Amino acid sequence: MAAPFTAITNLLEHQRIELPSWAFGNSGTRFRVFTTPGTPRDPFEKIADAAQVHRLTALAPSVALHIPWDRVEDWSALRRHAEELGVSLGTINSNTFQDADYKFGALTHEDDRIRRKAIDHHLECIDIMDATGSRDLKIWLAEGSNYPGQNDMRARQDRLHDSLRQIYDRLTGPQRLVLEYKLFEPAFYHTDVPDWGTSYVHVSALGERAMVCLDTGHHAPGTNIEFIVMQLLRLGKLGAFDFNSRFYADDDLIVGAADPFQLFRILVEVIRGGGLGNPDVVFMLDQCHNIEAKIPGQIRSVLNVQEMTARALLLDRDALTAAQHANDVLGAHAVFMDAFSTDVRPALAGWREERGLPADPMAAYAASGYQERIEAERVGGAQASWGA
Repeated sequence: MAAPFTAITNLLEHQRIELPSWAFGNSGTRFRVFTTPGTPRDPFEKIADAAQVHRLTALAPSVALHIPWDRVEDWSALRRHAEELGVSLGTINSNTFQDADYKFGALTHEDDRIRRKAIDHHLECIDIMDATGSRDLKIWLAEGSNYPGQNDMRARQDRLHDSLRQIYDRLTGPQRLVLEYKLFEPAFYHTDVPDWGTSYVHVSALGERAMVCLDTGHHAPGTNIEFIVMQLLRLGKLGAFDFNSRFYADDDLIVGAADPFQLFRILVEVIRGGGLGNPDVVFMLDQCHNIEAKIPGQIRSVLNVQEMTARALLLDRDALTAAQHANDVLGAHAVFMDAFSTDVRPALAGWREERGLPADPMAAYAASGYQERIEAERVGGAQASWGA
C-alpha cells in the first residue's frame, strides 16, 4: 500500500527544476530548423517565456544560459530583468562545438592556440557567472575521433586534464565546474568524455568543487541510469541532472514521454540518495521542442517530473525494506509497482490550488492569452534558435 498523499506534501515543496533558455528558441532536425510564431528574439524574451512556466507551476525558479547564444551587452540588466519576473539566472553553459577552429577538438586540441582559445572561452563564462550570480559552469565537449589511429587518445586526456585545471583554478567562492558526458556524437570512434566514469575521474582530480552532470539521453540503450544516479549521489559527485527523453539516442524529447517508468525509477534513487531539495544537485530540463509549442512543452515537462516525484515519494519504504530483507522478490516488486501505479494527478491539482496555483497549468496557459500576445508583438527581428 502506497503512503497517503498528505504525508508527502511538505516534501513536494522542495522541488526545483531549472529551465534551459534554448528550449524557447527554434530548433529542429539535422535537415531543418523550424520557425514558429512568438519565438523569442533575444535572451530577455527567453527569460520572459521561462517566467511564465514558473508563474503557473512554481517549479522552475531559474533559467540556464548558453554562451555565446545568450550573450548580452549588459549582464546586470538581464539579471534585473529575470528578478523582476520572479526567476533567477542559473547555470552557465559553455559552447565549444560550433566554431570552425574546434573541428578536431577544443580543450583537447593539439594546437596550443586553439586550446588556449577554448580555455579563454570558459574563463569568459566564469566572468559572466560573476556578473549574473550564477554558481555553476557546465561543460559538454563534442570532442573525439571518427577512426582508429586518428588521434592519440591518451594525449588528449592529458590535455583535457590540463585545460580543465586552468578553468577550475579560475573559480571563486561557491562557484563549481560541472562536467557532462555523452556516449557518442558527433565523434563515432571515441569520445573524450563518453561516460560517468571518465567524468568522475576528471572532476575527482580537480577537487571538491568539480562535479558530474548526468543527462538521461547520453547513454547506450539498456543502460541502468538509476544505478548511475545512485552511485554518483553515494559518492557526493552528482552536481547536475538533465531531464529529457530518448527513443534512439540523444533525442531531447519531453521528459517522461518515452519511458515514464524509467523516470519514476530514477526519482526513487534521487530521493533515496538525498537529492530532492538538495541545493548541491541542480535538476534541469535539457530539451528541444521541434514540433510542439515551446512554453506548453516546458510546462508539460516540469509537471511530468513533479508527478513522478510524487509517485516516488509515495513508495512505502518500510514495507519495501522488510520485503528486501526477507528476500521476498515478488513482494518487494509489488510495493515498488504499487507506488508507480498510483494516480496522483487529482491530488496534485488540489495541492496546486491550495497554493494559489492553477489546478491545470496547461489549461491556464492556453487561457492566459500570453501566446497570442507574443505572436502579435514579436514580429520582425531574428528569432532565437538553437545555435544563435
